[in-house]
Amino acid sequence: MLTGGGDCPGLNAVIRAVCRRLWEHGHETVAVLNGWRGMVDTNLKPLGWDEISGILPKGGTIIGTSRTNPYKLDGGVDGVRTTFEQLDALVAIGGEDTLGVAAKLSSEFELPVVGVPKTIDNDLNGTDYTFGFDTAVHVATEAVDRCHSTAESHSRILVVETMGRHAGWIALFSGIAGGADYILIPEQQVNFDDVAAAVERRSSRGKNFSVVVASEGCELPGVADDGEVDEFGHVRVENRAVGETVANEVESRTGMQTRATVLGYIQRGGSPTARDRILGLRFGLEAADLVQQGKWGRMAALHGDDVVSVPLTEATAELKLVPQSWYDTAKTFFG
Repeated sequence: MLTGGGDCPGLNAVIRAVCRRLWEHGHETVAVLNGWRGMVDTNLKPLGWDEISGILPKGGTIIGTSRTNPYKLDGGVDGVRTTFEQLDALVAIGGEDTLGVAAKLSSEFELPVVGVPKTIDNDLNGTDYTFGFDTAVHVATEAVDRCHSTAESHSRILVVETMGRHAGWIALFSGIAGGADYILIPEQQVNFDDVAAAVERRSSRGKNFSVVVASEGCELPGVADDGEVDEFGHVRVENRAVGETVANEVESRTGMQTRATVLGYIQRGGSPTARDRILGLRFGLEAADLVQQGKWGRMAALHGDDVVSVPLTEATAELKLVPQSWYDTAKTFFG
């Protein structure tokens, strides 16, 4: 099995579950180290009892990760196919990019691949929720709660920048749960005048402080999406300084002192919540069962409270973005 893309709380729960279930059927389990890079270079390591002992509460991934795209490397796909000659099946645990490669390899070469949806952004299609999301929202919500007390003490506006390149699920859920006074997400056009108006409505009621939550992937007026890109063609959004830009624009319009707090990697680091441990475990068991049944090209998914499987092509065809109905729920509490 491999883990690709950004690290995510709950990855080790998946690894543990895949191993335990497949061992029941007499299979051996092997780690592909550092994501698709390990498949290109045939960097494999056996996984046994000692390797998976005590990993359930650990954050990150014990088998390493990378943002390697074999389709962007000379000989990358050939390297992956060569490594497959040593494997009976591959469980790919990742988000849109990692599983996009898995889907392509499955459809083009009929390789024995199954997927597990991993992303704190919760933007994978075909599943109601991904593991890692609950932990990220919990961390971000706690940060919003803490910013409220500082904002009130200093009569300031605080902008909390969350992760979320294309989808604003973390910003939305943590903003709603934390009682944010405005929420900015990539799916909605940003209007700084609207944010300032919400702050001023609060001020007119004697509330001389506000907390604004902004996703790092927001499309800001006048800010071009230029700069460094990864192997999957994504601009490194952490370099866009969304929180700082929003803070400057709001301060210039309201005259109120405004500061930005960037949560960054703490949202996806550390121990996973109980929900993410259990969801990761259930996904891992489903993936192992798909391997046992020889149902290739499919991904474990959550539908309601049931763990099922869906085609990898469906899961990676498009992103699951925040619908208008969810944003309307949040807007009720703006200002």
